[in-house]
Amino acid sequence: MALPIETFRHEGDRSFGITLFKALGHPITAEKAIDLVNNLKKKEQLIIIDPENSLELFDSFYNISSCNITNIFVQNFLDKDKTILGKITQPISELIIPEDGCIFIASFDSTKLLDQIKSHTKSKFSYFSFDNIRIEESWLSNKRNYLDPLNFATNFALFREDENTHTIIKSANYWGGYNSPDAKLWLSLFDQSGTVLAQWEESLPPPNGGFEIDSRIVQEQFNLNNFIGSLFIHAIRINGHDIVKYALDIIGHNNSKLSTTHDANAWPADYYAGLPAPDDNEQVTLWIQNSHPMEIPAGSVSFNVMGSNITSKLDESIPPFATKALDIGSLLPEIKWPKQIEIQAGRHFVRPRYEISKNDRNRIAHVNVERTDLVHDTKIKSLGELFGKGFILPMPILPTDQYNTIILPTPMSRNQNNTSLGMIALNPEGKKISHEPLGCFRRDHALAVDVNKLINNKLNSFGHLELLYDFTEDGDVDGWIHAIARYEDIVTGHISETSFGSHIYNTLNTYKNEPQSYAGAPPGLSTRLFLRIGPESTSTFCHLIYPVSKTWHPRSETTLSLISNNGKTVAEENINIPCGGSVFWTVDEIFTSTTLKQAGTNGYILVRDKTCRIFGYHGLKTNQAFSIDHMFGF
Repeated sequence: MALPIETFRHEGDRSFGITLFKALGHPITAEKAIDLVNNLKKKEQLIIIDPENSLELFDSFYNISSCNITNIFVQNFLDKDKTILGKITQPISELIIPEDGCIFIASFDSTKLLDQIKSHTKSKFSYFSFDNIRIEESWLSNKRNYLDPLNFATNFALFREDENTHTIIKSANYWGGYNSPDAKLWLSLFDQSGTVLAQWEESLPPPNGGFEIDSRIVQEQFNLNNFIGSLFIHAIRINGHDIVKYALDIIGHNNSKLSTTHDANAWPADYYAGLPAPDDNEQVTLWIQNSHPMEIPAGSVSFNVMGSNITSKLDESIPPFATKALDIGSLLPEIKWPKQIEIQAGRHFVRPRYEISKNDRNRIAHVNVERTDLVHDTKIKSLGELFGKGFILPMPILPTDQYNTIILPTPMSRNQNNTSLGMIALNPEGKKISHEPLGCFRRDHALAVDVNKLINNKLNSFGHLELLYDFTEDGDVDGWIHAIARYEDIVTGHISETSFGSHIYNTLNTYKNEPQSYAGAPPGLSTRLFLRIGPESTSTFCHLIYPVSKTWHPRSETTLSLISNNGKTVAEENINIPCGGSVFWTVDEIFTSTTLKQAGTNGYILVRDKTCRIFGYHGLKTNQAFSIDHMFGF
């Protein structure tokens, strides 16, 4: 059974984030809620008022059904006569409170409702509500509305420090640009068992300044042993942006381990997909981070080969906020790359990472949320006249003399069963060098595309590819093409991978919520990307793609701004990417060592373009390893 968590509410073509699960599942809230329920268990009779359908989620987390509940009352007429926690709900107008009775209001900001109840009865009674388990008032951005998404800008990170590996989280105080003068981070580090190792507040730099959280410094600061687990991040007293975004670098001390990934999404999903099965001599480990203050019961999470009924259940429980390493090969033996695996998660955890190990090398990437709300959309096929190529998925072709590029399309909707795809390869100037039909990808396919072989030396160095629908063949079309891009260093054998999905790029016309916009309504026709700069032992590279669904400006007007620790611009360089083309560069090719030093340890590059939407990938490189992932915007 999936947890009764609502993450988004859809109205028309727009979605609105629902904050209740974050508020109830916050680590500080959890401590208070456990004490509250233990107190309520002592009451001989407990009357519950559930005005907003919040009770079942609270019960999932904290088992209030173990109390002596006599009645449950609701406020919305449409909610009466339902069965909740074994009780038939009654309208609140029928509420009768016995003298010295006890009520529990399953709502935050409950004062107004409490006053109405008091005017409805002459009885003396004790009362409790969600307001008894609030986080600190001083943390709130909006004190008038506790469930404002700005009050719960939270996320999880897979955080590791051991004799082989350390972790660096990098981001910027983008909230400072929205007048958040006293913003901070509150952090809670859980070990693998879910035990709190440390909790602390961390100051943010001046507006737009860069910052990092280094596992080595955390270990030293709190005198910790080696650890791997979840770092819970809460940005408090913020404005303008309710999502915590970051780049996550996992770096081996011997330079043979290097991975780049990013934030985990803040919401737990029913399903995740895009988990590759192990290749020969590989071990694939899925890191499940329990995102809630309740145990994940044994058998409630399962795995199946994509498109198949070959299923394996996780037969052990995972404690609250604990991190579990699962060997996928032992759960589903005999399943090999390029097969892929679907995760039936039941909303118990946020988007998990997977780690692939082979011959003392490893890399970490993430699976993706598999959509349950998408269906076949016949209108997409008719978009061509106004939208050209329509939905496209752009991915780098790294320099072909150094890297092999492999693409594995991944079904990322529960309703995708047959998807007909094509691939366009373009050189840096945006000239099409190859347009290949890839055929129909069934849900259970095992078809990885060797891009270097397919383009047959038509590309002298780097470029990019675009996956798109092939309408000459029948297939499911929902606008949600996804793929894993796997890159192999020809010399060292090191592998890195990333994944992403399709969008419409750079058109004035809009279709539903495309071209996607990070701020405001579509179309999104501008760029603001974060490029972290790696440590001195690495070289930071960036691959920027100017994807165009139909036609747009002949060249981009892209500015690369080197931003310092304190948010000041140290230097700027302008580049012009051809329409439909790309550029591949390293940080030290653009900025001098002097200016990079002026930017400081936490300096970063802001990729800004007000004329078009640029999509980017970034990574780090040493003489033994490299990493790659897509960039995030804000």
